[in-house]
Amino acid sequence: MRDGPADPSRSRRGGWYNQSVEPPRFPAVPPLAAWLAGAIDHEAYIGLAERLAWEVSEPGGRGPTLLLCELKPVITIGRLGSRTDVRFTDDELRAWRLGVRFTGRGGGAILHGPGQVFASLVTPLDALGLGRHGVGPYIGRLEAGVAEALRTLGCEPRRVPGGGLRGRSGLLAAVTVAVRRGIASHGVFVNVCPALAAYRRIRTVTGAPTSADPSGGMMGSVEADVRRRIRMPDARTALVRGIADAFGFSRTHVHAGFPLRVDAPARTPPEVLSRVG
Repeated sequence: MRDGPADPSRSRRGGWYNQSVEPPRFPAVPPLAAWLAGAIDHEAYIGLAERLAWEVSEPGGRGPTLLLCELKPVITIGRLGSRTDVRFTDDELRAWRLGVRFTGRGGGAILHGPGQVFASLVTPLDALGLGRHGVGPYIGRLEAGVAEALRTLGCEPRRVPGGGLRGRSGLLAAVTVAVRRGIASHGVFVNVCPALAAYRRIRTVTGAPTSADPSGGMMGSVEADVRRRIRMPDARTALVRGIADAFGFSRTHVHAGFPLRVDAPARTPPEVLSRVG
């Protein structure tokens, strides 16, 4: 993994090829700690994210932290979604052993499971030079970094109003940022190579199908777009580089595992929620 500031004038696709054009300047930002982790239950992740947000908010505490992991099979519904976006009956959810969880993140309804990478960036907005209320510029840079990663993998993503990046097969990346007291958490779910049958029954971005988005807000995948196999390690590497470059992090330190101890949640039967709204 490259260590040091990016040179956007040299190799970035669609970047600053004209040397007479001044490249974008970023304020000095601290190093980024990127953690390449495994699978985690949704409840355990929420506890981990809360602890990370508290640690990065402390003066002299943990620096910006990027966690790349996989959520174990579950359907989560963010602030922009509802139960009507999940086109499974309660009986079908039980048969598939899929729980439904309402959560405080941004975005709509998302199915999680193998073949999907969750890139969760936890950082004070102040550390990025954006100010405590710079949510819009933060999301813009995050989407730009993910879009660059997807181009590296061979996709041509387009931004979706309401949060995400779309390709030929559907939504490739769903942005799910949450900001509380100037601390950004959560991030983006990227479908690399999941089985898509169940994803075709989840409306992630609300709105009816259009000629520009015939998928109707449902998720596709990088593999379906490029029609060749994509290795998960390659996708994770591209995401780390793309996000680090987008925010101008001075250095990137890559670690294996989770940044904090992950407490296993109590084992309970999958919960099916029929609430609308």
